[in-house]
Amino acid sequence: MSDATLTRRFEREFELKYGCNPHQSPAAVYRREGGRLPFRVLNGTPGYINLLDALNAWQLVLELREALGLPAAASFKHVSPAGAAVAVPLSPALCAAYEVEGQDLSPQALAYLRARQADPKSSFGDFAAMSDPIDESTATMLKNEVSDGLIAPGFEAGALDILKAKKGGRYIVLEGDPAYRPPEVEVKEVFGVALSQQRNDARIDPQQLGTPVTERTGLPPEAARDLALAAIAMKYTQSNSVGYALDGQMIGVGAGQQSRVDCTRLAGAKAEVWYLRQHPAVIGLPFHEGVTRTERNNGRVAYIEGDMTPQERTAWEGLFQQPPPPLGETEKAEWLAGLTGVSLASDAFFPFRDSIDQAARRGVSYVWQPGGSVSDQNVIDACNEYGMAMVCSGVRLFHH
Repeated sequence: MSDATLTRRFEREFELKYGCNPHQSPAAVYRREGGRLPFRVLNGTPGYINLLDALNAWQLVLELREALGLPAAASFKHVSPAGAAVAVPLSPALCAAYEVEGQDLSPQALAYLRARQADPKSSFGDFAAMSDPIDESTATMLKNEVSDGLIAPGFEAGALDILKAKKGGRYIVLEGDPAYRPPEVEVKEVFGVALSQQRNDARIDPQQLGTPVTERTGLPPEAARDLALAAIAMKYTQSNSVGYALDGQMIGVGAGQQSRVDCTRLAGAKAEVWYLRQHPAVIGLPFHEGVTRTERNNGRVAYIEGDMTPQERTAWEGLFQQPPPPLGETEKAEWLAGLTGVSLASDAFFPFRDSIDQAARRGVSYVWQPGGSVSDQNVIDACNEYGMAMVCSGVRLFHH
């Protein structure tokens, strides 16, 4: 890389609401001299973290659209996806769990619903990204969610009006430019030090995920789709990261943990909650009329997890006409035994077999990882014990 790349000038575009924190002002957006931004602001005043979320989420959904050929969506919080998905039809159980029975959803709305409902507690106040133009079905869904902003490639007139009215006119609406091509070299400044690197342009193809290394080698098309989805999602998740995917959506994301097994455990716990939300006892919880969607989502998660202080339990019981009996550990275990066919991706190699042992508890049948650890054979042996298929791509996807 030439020195000219590092000394290339940047030109100021507009002021931000503030930086990472309100006291970090002024803050602004710059573009490379002679270049352009990959988006334009249609409504609202974005902040520093809003744009970090938007720019990462936008890349993620464009890559999903290109790789999988389906409308894609992501729900971002603090520069990692709480959920990401493509437009795959919902099962009756998911329609009930997501409270959309009988609704006619467009493909883009379906993709966002799946992304948002992967972990709705974490998606509270998200920044959303969509691969396709926003129609009124998707805008109406966003209108009813607690969300800070959206980036998409276009908007129907009625949809844009709905979004501009959200949050008293303060909802952030960005129009992304699908034709934008970023520079090959990216520069980041930390504590007065500029760091440069080639941008991560690794492409993930569901037809060529990597080399099978286990006794089980076959990947059904749905598994290849979900492995590609999970790997692309991990490419834009703060490292270390591990993600679980099923039926075209992320069902658990473990981000930013120093230990890989902790990533696997965290993401697995989220996947369990996602699956337990489809339990008939959870779907049938007798909420009072007037309880909000957010309160219902949080109430269901609290019911599943069951770990509440006396004060939290009192507030939780107030959501119901009659406090429901607890969901017993035996009932949970019996229901979770039905969670199968899950795909898992890791942004870097597994240093030990413990992550595979954790994954096996959550119905994982397919694994994507770079490989390259001195313990690769132990990890392969663990996959063989559980009858998993694993591919090693040779491509690490750290993201910081």
